Amino acid sequence: MSPRLPLSAGRLTMARSFLFVPGDRPDRFDKAVATDADAVILDLEDAVAAPDKERARELVAAWLGAGNGAVVRINAPGTPWSDDDLAMAAGLGAPVMVPKSEDPAVLADLACRTAGKSALIPLVETAIGVERAPEVCVTAGAVRIALGNVDLAGQLGVAHDDRAALAYARARLVSASAAAGLCAPVDGVTTSVKDLALLAEDVAHARRLGFAAKLCIHPGQVPVVAKGFAPTEDERAWARSVLTAGESVTVVDGHMVDKPVLDRARRILAID
Repeated sequence: MSPRLPLSAGRLTMARSFLFVPGDRPDRFDKAVATDADAVILDLEDAVAAPDKERARELVAAWLGAGNGAVVRINAPGTPWSDDDLAMAAGLGAPVMVPKSEDPAVLADLACRTAGKSALIPLVETAIGVERAPEVCVTAGAVRIALGNVDLAGQLGVAHDDRAALAYARARLVSASAAAGLCAPVDGVTTSVKDLALLAEDVAHARRLGFAAKLCIHPGQVPVVAKGFAPTEDERAWARSVLTAGESVTVVDGHMVDKPVLDRARRILAID
């Protein structure tokens, strides 16, 4: 998938790597695209200081207006910049990542104001957001949810890289997504940009829990994330053997195969 093209809702559901780029660094926009990340996120929120918010919005608008495609992380609803961020993104048809997503009514209002022009990616990064994840997932316009593990961990008083401490939050987002019929959610960041072995472990953990993508904060993380969420050759071989066995309930390699197993095999082979 080429992020230089407009990012449709369908492409967002298939993406495995989402790369953040500061919205006030236009020199990095094209470089981010060149990493082959499935989706670039132009960040107007945490990556941009308050005095630079309006300039960053103008820079992002100019780049998107030139025909490039990216997700825009707007500033959180209720902040002085959020409404203008949303209007800019919707006007250019860019998908919107919504920080601090926790109120379905607020998200529904944002979806209404985009008039269907912008798919929404709610970023769940508060305890309330985790508890309301089922409602967040069924909000009109929401195509996929993502975990903001750093902010959530700060509120909970735990380390953002403590897998056990955030296990409940991750499991709830996976379950809520499935219940709402959304694709698997996007895992939060690994803040160590040099420890690629740790990144690979984080990806494996997230994938085991049911995530299918990850937020990246450095171009060097993109290949590791892409590989980690791709089916292995063993998984593809298993899927082919299952589908070759036919549609009826049967046994493959000593294990029962029925419709849910067939569905999983099809999903594996559908991934590029």
